[in-house]
Amino acid sequence: MSGNYQVIARKWRPQTFDEIVGQEHVVRTLKNAISRNRIAHAYLFVGPRGTGKTSTARIFAKALNCTGGPKADFDPADPICQAIADGSCLDVIEIDGASNNGVEQVRELRDTVRYAPAQGRFKVYIIDEVHMLSAAAFNALLKTLEEPPPHVKFVFATTDVQKVLPTIISRCQRFDLKPISVELIVARLKQIAAAEKIEVGDAALASIARMADGGMRDAQSILDQMISFCGGRISEADVLDVYGLVAEDKIAALAAALAAGDHPKLIELVDECDENGRDLVRLLVDLQAHVRRALLDAIAHGGESALLGGAALSTEQLTRLLDGLREGEAAVKHGLAEKINFEVTLLKAVEASRARAIDSLIKELAALGGETDSGGSPQAAAAGSPPAGGEKKKT
Repeated sequence: MSGNYQVIARKWRPQTFDEIVGQEHVVRTLKNAISRNRIAHAYLFVGPRGTGKTSTARIFAKALNCTGGPKADFDPADPICQAIADGSCLDVIEIDGASNNGVEQVRELRDTVRYAPAQGRFKVYIIDEVHMLSAAAFNALLKTLEEPPPHVKFVFATTDVQKVLPTIISRCQRFDLKPISVELIVARLKQIAAAEKIEVGDAALASIARMADGGMRDAQSILDQMISFCGGRISEADVLDVYGLVAEDKIAALAAALAAGDHPKLIELVDECDENGRDLVRLLVDLQAHVRRALLDAIAHGGESALLGGAALSTEQLTRLLDGLREGEAAVKHGLAEKINFEVTLLKAVEASRARAIDSLIKELAALGGETDSGGSPQAAAAGSPPAGGEKKKT
């Protein structure tokens, strides 16, 4: 039985367009292209890890080569679709750009594209991490990519589109896959947990989704590890302990101490997190996300927000607070004394949030001078009045 075990990320990989989570704009465009017979010869899928680039490419290959295709609503049990899912279809060639990045491999690919497909209607070349190809390999691919045989389709996937040559990008239809929201990840994990007969609470799932940073595959891998650790019942405390996360209420308390400028409380909370083995780098990321929510709330509600607890903070204060946290990232990640650097980052952020921008002070002083000036002229107030002791000396 152990030989048949599949990790959750593979077992629950999307097999149809409708199973792809969080990429509705990509799914809709590909479905419309298939139904209207406007299928391009090359596609480029761009996005962070675990957001569905390779899965979407495989599903697209199924839609093109299914029995009676191309059609978007294919039957995943179709023999050709099953072969594509298993990786045994001769007409769908998956290439790892990292290990096949030389010009020789691309020349070999260029020679094989001339041959007709063996089973389906199209030969589909899926090149993962295409940005790893060398410049010579890219150039060798250009002509084939621009004018491929009618039976050939290219699908490229990359996490780093900046490294892909513009001449390659201009020959492809580009799709940007976005990080998947926490809500969508939680909903999918809940569905998987129910099917796997695993008892897991919403708070635990939210912590897993937060840890995944928008990647569905990462979230599924974390859930898999938690099942191995906990068995059939997973609690939020288990997830926090295994991955060194800090609970949401503790993050909120830390943010409230930041907003209030409560230095002793900040040190107390940091000591507590450190003693419990929490990941301070991850805590800094979560803290920034919490402050950012308050900043967006301030922008939406007239320039102030009380989401951090206590007195309301202005948009300027929240921006400076967030900027102070961001500036300390490198020191916390790469410094020798992680805890000390974390504490210094928090204290600096507090001071930054309480500082005032010089331009806003000048505006306030000018406005105040304009109100008190007898002529009511802000210009006169800005210019200043003669010093005490008489008029200016005449020359």
